[in-house]
Amino acid sequence: MAGGYVYILTNKPNGILYVGVTNDLVRRIFEHRSKSVAGFTKRYGLDRLVHFEQFGDIRNAIQREHNVKHWSRAWKVRLIVANNPAWDDLYPTIT
Repeated sequence: MAGGYVYILTNKPNGILYVGVTNDLVRRIFEHRSKSVAGFTKRYGLDRLVHFEQFGDIRNAIQREHNVKHWSRAWKVRLIVANNPAWDDLYPTIT
């Protein structure tokens, strides 16, 4: 089975958070950034990739997304700050 990614988007440092899962991170973040898909991220302007994790099996990525989505905001913020303390947009690093 193919791999996958769990990712977190925001609109600004310490802004609204969105947790998602995909099998193609570059394509999916491009879709969010170009506002080509209606929904939560388009409505709130969430286009800054601040965290992502890669998994060898999409099922593991789906499970991780499920877990992270149920975390408190404080836990999600700690996860982001641990690897990206400046809340930099990581999209340029994956393209």
